[in-house]
Amino acid sequence: MSELPILIIGGAGKTGARVNALLQSRGISTRPVSRSTSLPFDWTRPETWPAALAGVSMAYVTYQPDIAVEGAAEAIAQVGRLARENGLERVVLLSGRGEPGAERAEAALQRSGVAWTIVRASWFDQNFSEGYLLDGVLAGEIALPVGAVPEPFIDVDDIAEVVVAALTEERHAGKLYEVTGPRALTFAQAVAEIAEAAGRPVQYQQVAPQDFAAAMRPHVPEEVIELMLELFTVVLDGRNSAVAHGVEQALGRPARDFSDYARRTAATGVWGA
Repeated sequence: MSELPILIIGGAGKTGARVNALLQSRGISTRPVSRSTSLPFDWTRPETWPAALAGVSMAYVTYQPDIAVEGAAEAIAQVGRLARENGLERVVLLSGRGEPGAERAEAALQRSGVAWTIVRASWFDQNFSEGYLLDGVLAGEIALPVGAVPEPFIDVDDIAEVVVAALTEERHAGKLYEVTGPRALTFAQAVAEIAEAAGRPVQYQQVAPQDFAAAMRPHVPEEVIELMLELFTVVLDGRNSAVAHGVEQALGRPARDFSDYARRTAATGVWGA
């Protein structure tokens, strides 16, 4: 491998931080960047992109706030062109399942002329412990505008291992890995498994989209509410309920089960009342 560092866009995020740690544990130099790093990368400021992409061998790319939003495909296309012009060996892109906007971003990278790998993921297990659902777990109730639609939640540790494999093994070039957990659960079932692992009551409550939006409005911007409503009411319509086998295809082992995540996370105490 090149001695140049591997760029990690979103280096402090759920997947980026894990990818960074795994690469460094192998003695591989990294350049994790975000809006707040000394060498910044800000998706809203394209003038920050060229410097971040200079002098690196490869890149792992996560888009904020979500790869399905308007403008993401154009941004990914520009980053892909910069990667090609800077001679990067490969760009690994984190994408989302069942999102037309995400598929446009994937296609933009594929057309950019740089070698690529795409990791298309389902909903993260860790949203219940490291994201916006943690407060609901601690409060004893998660209320979302989602019915009994199964989702094969994915462990972020699996995503990180697939990404690291894609960055360090040539055989993953030009591959699209659709990664999910090994079984699909409804949100109510997932919350029940969390409650059992945590040893205390946590309930799931389905609410109307308008009620969910009203509860969120004092705390987050309107555009974020619109994005979350689209994810909960459009993407979670059953189109993504099927289990995919990208983890096994990339790593040669099954994906981690949600119950394993729940037990492991409960042991950390993060769900303690």
